[in-house]
Amino acid sequence: MTVRSEPLFLFGPGYSATALSEVWQGPVYGTVRSEKSQATLTGTKITPIPISEKQTIFQKLEGAHLLVSAPPSEVGCPALQLLGDQAKRAASVTYLSTTGVYGDLNGGWAMEWSPVRPQSDRAQRRATAEQAWQQSHEQVRLVRLPGIYGPGRSALERVQAGKARRIVKPGQVFSRIHVDDIASGLNALLNSGALGAFNLCDDEAAPPQDVIEFAAGLLGVSPPPEIRFQEADLTPMGRSFYTECKRVANARIKAATGWRPKYPTYREGLRAILEQRD
Repeated sequence: MTVRSEPLFLFGPGYSATALSEVWQGPVYGTVRSEKSQATLTGTKITPIPISEKQTIFQKLEGAHLLVSAPPSEVGCPALQLLGDQAKRAASVTYLSTTGVYGDLNGGWAMEWSPVRPQSDRAQRRATAEQAWQQSHEQVRLVRLPGIYGPGRSALERVQAGKARRIVKPGQVFSRIHVDDIASGLNALLNSGALGAFNLCDDEAAPPQDVIEFAAGLLGVSPPPEIRFQEADLTPMGRSFYTECKRVANARIKAATGWRPKYPTYREGLRAILEQRD
């Protein structure tokens, strides 16, 4: 595998994209919408470019690998709306999507060739954006992500803040991935040149209540009491997550790149987050 040093252009340099920038070997550019969003990039490798400076964006996009992580709205993908045909300047396009495009599989396995059957409006918008990008560039990879966690965004913080709940729905499992494994997985994909759809997740889908219980154990505190799903006071969005149950397979990215997650389950990932605090 050749280590690439071409520019990386991030449309929406959020949590996952910023993690990728830290391991990318070439220059990195990222769009910002305000002085506040620009300030969040202080101390990173990302050179900010205001979203209003279209000509600069088009110039920096030339020959770069474009990574789109900005979520789509009701009217489409904001990156594609801004770039239009200019997206063809990029050497390749990597679109960060969601495993939600597979819909509910009743605990079954989601493979990249599984039918795309989004059930929520959010997932439908992602599926629509996937199709739009596939039609807009010849070198496209779709990366479908499950639940993302990492430093500052994990079950550990929720337990410590008293916001964690152990909601139990028999048979319910979710797939996850640590943000550092997103970075290494994306880096491996981009360097390999592999195209198409890829699931990027860890090796074990698990019940959400087990993750909370494990996090509480690491912190040396009692886990919150179990709550039956039917009795849980959830927002419509929160409840929608429990309407889908699937296990996400990561065999394709492993075969294409040789990538392996540093944190194959939530256990290794949560332990590492806690150890990094010390």
